[in-house]
Amino acid sequence: MTTDQDEKFMRAALVEAKKALGLTSPNPAVGAVLVIDNRIVAKGHHREAGHAHAEINCLRDFAVPIPWQATLYVTLEPCSTAGRTAPCTDAIIKASVKNVVIGATDPNPQHSGRGIVELRNAAVRVRHGILTQECTRLNEAFNKWIMTGQPFVIAKCGMSLDGRLTRPPGESRWITGRDARCDAHRLRGQVDAVLVGAETVRADNPRLTVRGVRRARQPWRVVLTRFGQLPRHAHLLSDKFAARTLVYQRKSLRSVLKDLGKRSITSVLIEGGGEVLGEALDKQLIDKLQIYLGPILAGGPVVAFPGEGSEKTADALRLREIEYQQLGETVAITGYPSVPACE
Repeated sequence: MTTDQDEKFMRAALVEAKKALGLTSPNPAVGAVLVIDNRIVAKGHHREAGHAHAEINCLRDFAVPIPWQATLYVTLEPCSTAGRTAPCTDAIIKASVKNVVIGATDPNPQHSGRGIVELRNAAVRVRHGILTQECTRLNEAFNKWIMTGQPFVIAKCGMSLDGRLTRPPGESRWITGRDARCDAHRLRGQVDAVLVGAETVRADNPRLTVRGVRRARQPWRVVLTRFGQLPRHAHLLSDKFAARTLVYQRKSLRSVLKDLGKRSITSVLIEGGGEVLGEALDKQLIDKLQIYLGPILAGGPVVAFPGEGSEKTADALRLREIEYQQLGETVAITGYPSVPACE
């Protein structure tokens, strides 16, 4: 039975987990709190792949023997197999924790539920399913990658009210405001790779780095090109992160995403240009959309999502779970594509 206190402490564990978003891949972001007499006495989160998991960091944060009435809240089912670190279930049992509350079960079908069974076999009282949706959504990229081997794809663009990615030639390239651009850097800091087409490299010479975000890990930069004729002095090929640039020549977007998944890249942010965004939309490769809508009618030459489109509105791709956020004069629209059901 879920109580208000359970949700309160699981939300505290989620706050811990979010501290490491973008830093743990290819592992999930996980948070944990230890509660005694309705008071949080220790906290922890998984900081980086290969380092201690959230449960371990939380238990280390409590220096004295753990009393029987203590409850460990963790956003994801504790691991039960040895990888780069020892199983968390062993550590929980060894620490004499008698009560564990879990948000989401492990999405990996080879491991799902095993941690719960091991804890219960050791006489640990386990409850799960507390704020499951929130805990699952936190690791939407990891969940897709671990189940399919494919990265989670976010299509992002700054767009004018008339659906353009650019202003007329010779004008400033900015369509969105400063607040929106800062938010876009935050989003870059949470993905494994940022992907663009060769025309974007030629026209804008982007850096595709994360700037102004504390502790952010720089993503891979991925370029799709037909002919391979990229400017020799492009930032992506010559700056200090050049070794983290991947160039794919004459490859479909689908095949590139498949290869990135094999490289343990769990999330990809498509930033343009219009041709790449259009291909992603037509081929139904987008898992999530992030559109920054600027307050101008730009009339520029590059359309945000060109391509084949739908023959009729009834067959058009629609968004679900839509969120709107005002960032200065820009409106950020976030949603998940939903393909119409066949009649």
